[in-house]
Amino acid sequence: MTGITSHGENRLVLVSGRAHPELAAAVADELGIEVVPTTAYDFANGEIYVRFAESVRGADAFVLQSHTAPINEWIMEQLLMVDALKRASVKSITAVVPFYGYARQDKKHRGREPISARLMADLFKTAGADRIMSVDLHAAQTQGFFDGPVDHLWAMPILTDYVRTRVDVANAAVVSPDAGRIRVAEQWAAKLGGVPLAFVHKTRDINRPNQAVANRVVGEVADRDCVLVDDLIDTGGTIAEAVKVLTAAGARSVIVAATHGVLSDPAVSRLQESGAREVIITDTLPIPVEKRFAKLTVLSIAPLLGRAIREVFDDGSVTSLFDGV
Repeated sequence: MTGITSHGENRLVLVSGRAHPELAAAVADELGIEVVPTTAYDFANGEIYVRFAESVRGADAFVLQSHTAPINEWIMEQLLMVDALKRASVKSITAVVPFYGYARQDKKHRGREPISARLMADLFKTAGADRIMSVDLHAAQTQGFFDGPVDHLWAMPILTDYVRTRVDVANAAVVSPDAGRIRVAEQWAAKLGGVPLAFVHKTRDINRPNQAVANRVVGEVADRDCVLVDDLIDTGGTIAEAVKVLTAAGARSVIVAATHGVLSDPAVSRLQESGAREVIITDTLPIPVEKRFAKLTVLSIAPLLGRAIREVFDDGSVTSLFDGV
């Protein structure tokens, strides 16, 4: 069956777009249901058609789509699915967006620029979403862009549990790739038992996207196993340069840990050549075979999404999944 019944006649249904069907199947397994059968295809001119193969009337619907390349196509498909659910008389709609597209465009750096992350939230609200669920938003304040509940999930517990098995915590240091991610690095350091904290000082030219220059390390990393943490890896330039700077500063080893593996070219070659001992990400985005390499570890985000969906459906507490934080 594609729905599960709880507290009365309420029914949960999980709907998925075509961006990351493997993740949808894994989340459905966590919930003990099947993904709602859906017809989705492109017309000759690129327009998208979607239709659900069974009734979803009165259900609490969760529509999962990760915003991967081609990102604009998958965003549009999810919006159409939300609209279709609204017109099919569901009780509620939660847009489950493991990776939130345009999240890095959360403010104006210069005049005459859009705030694209806000526009995304407006689009989901207009389409009919009552709620958004996402993992490790690039900026936490993005939650305020949506006029409704936003469940901001953390992948940190999944990542830290694994990292503990890969480093000697007594001789480790957590490193932020830039000053802007220090707060996240502090949380990592606390999760790993209060290990030392450092960050890489870097400069960025706002006129040149996906390019930054790592300059020096602030903090003590010599002879330590460094855990370099970030929310995402896109082209890999920032992370690769940070690994090299840490190695030059005397780090014994460097492990990279990030939630979202965007891995736009030439990320794979940069990471392979960076000198990192291991690169750890989750599967919030699909990682095709050609982008997998020997030192890459991909952890499943499905258990976290499944538990969060269950808490929302049961009117429970998503915050309880993260020790009340």
